[in-house]
Amino acid sequence: MSDLQTPSSTGLAPNVAGALSYVLGPITGIVFLVLEKQNRFVRFHAMQSTLIGVALIVFNIVINVVQAILVRIPFIGWLFALGLAMVIGLASLVLWLALMYQAYVGKEWELPIVGEHARKFSDGGIAMQ
Repeated sequence: MSDLQTPSSTGLAPNVAGALSYVLGPITGIVFLVLEKQNRFVRFHAMQSTLIGVALIVFNIVINVVQAILVRIPFIGWLFALGLAMVIGLASLVLWLALMYQAYVGKEWELPIVGEHARKFSDGGIAMQ
């Protein structure tokens, strides 16, 4: 039985639960990690959502520090900081939408580094309750 055929302990279809685990980043990721006990597909997406969400939060903090320094440079620094914020914000939005879409269509799109750890967790590398 494939992971999309295995019932989810959340009561939702596995593809819907996987997609919803990305909605609020690490918050919904953790919620689905706690709720899901049997479906590896949902646990993979919940763990990947949690890990990528935390990584993006840390990355955003670092970028905010860099921007605080850049805005001290007259005009060019401010312009560069604004451009950096727009590019990173747009890239994060596209990544978020792509991850939700991939989960909804039933694919386990594994991100570099983060996806590997999520896979180990969902395959039982870390004890599941």
